[in-house]
Amino acid sequence: MYAIVEDGGKQYRVEQGDTIYIETRDLPDGASSVQFDRVLMLGNGKDSKVGAPYVDGASVSAKLMTKIRGPKLEIVKFKRRKGYKLHKGHRQNLLKVSIEKING
Repeated sequence: MYAIVEDGGKQYRVEQGDTIYIETRDLPDGASSVQFDRVLMLGNGKDSKVGAPYVDGASVSAKLMTKIRGPKLEIVKFKRRKGYKLHKGHRQNLLKVSIEKING
């Protein structure tokens, strides 16, 4: 069984036991789990459910593993013959979560 969940403006296809990286969010101190309530689809062969836009009563629970920083993205702006060159870097804060259970 798999699910397609929406989080942070992105969609993720997850199965039980998968590890994904999601955008960081405000969590209560000592939180060890994350709940995804925006489930777009539950897939299980011919018994698939598609939401309009979300599947009613479906959720995905995940265990919070660690907070990390993503790979460095380089931003370069350049205008020829004008002496203008801009070089910046950015690293996004991410949460590494492991999918524990798909409810629905």
